Amino acid sequence: MPESNESTIMYKIRDVVSTIGMPTMIIAAFWVLTLVGGYVVGISMSALLSDTIKRAGMNGILVLAMVPAIQSGTGPNFALPIGIVCGLFGMVCSIEAGVSGYTWLLLAFAIAVPLAVTVGYGYGKLMNAVKGSEMTIATYTGFSVVALMCLAWLMLPFKNPKMGWFIGKGLRETIQLDAVGAAQILNKILAFNIGDIVIPTGLLLIFALFCVLVWLFFRSKMGIAISAGGINPKFAQATGLNIDKNRVYANILSTVLGAVGIIVYSQSFGYAQLYTAPLMMAFPAVAAVLIGGATASRAKVSHVVIGVFLFQGLLTTALPVANEIFAGTDLSEIMRMIIQNGIILYALTQVKGGAR
Repeated sequence: MPESNESTIMYKIRDVVSTIGMPTMIIAAFWVLTLVGGYVVGISMSALLSDTIKRAGMNGILVLAMVPAIQSGTGPNFALPIGIVCGLFGMVCSIEAGVSGYTWLLLAFAIAVPLAVTVGYGYGKLMNAVKGSEMTIATYTGFSVVALMCLAWLMLPFKNPKMGWFIGKGLRETIQLDAVGAAQILNKILAFNIGDIVIPTGLLLIFALFCVLVWLFFRSKMGIAISAGGINPKFAQATGLNIDKNRVYANILSTVLGAVGIIVYSQSFGYAQLYTAPLMMAFPAVAAVLIGGATASRAKVSHVVIGVFLFQGLLTTALPVANEIFAGTDLSEIMRMIIQNGIILYALTQVKGGAR
């Protein structure tokens, strides 16, 4: 009888591990360990948790952009910088128009989304032309677009002094959004404190809204067709589904989410960063969704929520803890690179290995 109970407990433990995923549990345990370490060395838990919540909300929609691409069968969207530059272009055009506050935000969305739809259509066509090499081609496509936009930021005839160089032509690398009353404009909506923990309600609500919209989309007829094509393309095609068209739609949605995501990210950060800033932004987003439990072929909104909080929580907590433990040294940037790139390396091995 005791052996039967023991085997039942072991079976339940294995079932929980299989459901959540061993890598996700390891990362979560490591995050909790760093929080304990932070408490021991006297770091404010309220500050760490506040920063984690804020950073998760900032990055959430960018991570959410991975879901349509993965579900369609094209794999994680390493060309996320394509959508990001569309969002950046919408922001600088909105500043150029001389508007501020919520008008600036709405105009930035209004410019970025149609541009992202157009660019996403072309990107989706490219993905159909390079089946089997999507992730490699996507990475270099994103790099190429960022390099092209470095020239555009210098050459486009923007005149607004709030974002131009003081001497010469072109836009500054970093544009302050408080100059147009847009810094943390969403964060401050209905914001409140739980003790010393700051809850940026508006930021979390916009993230939750897009999570619900994507969740509902993949329960619609088109969303189910996209997922079916990603799971088994030959069977889906045999049932009459247009796989290539659905892959294009998925990549349009992914690009639009990238454009919207960078606008939400930038207003929370307080700055719009141009030139090479978007170059590597796809990699943390890919890492986050895979840490949340997604694979190269399957992803859900729940994976996004879990992954973005684990990833950002680990980065937020581990850096100040490392600085306290190794007092007198400046290890923050080194530790950030070790943690971030280590997680990205794990994510890339997950992509190589496919499903768990």
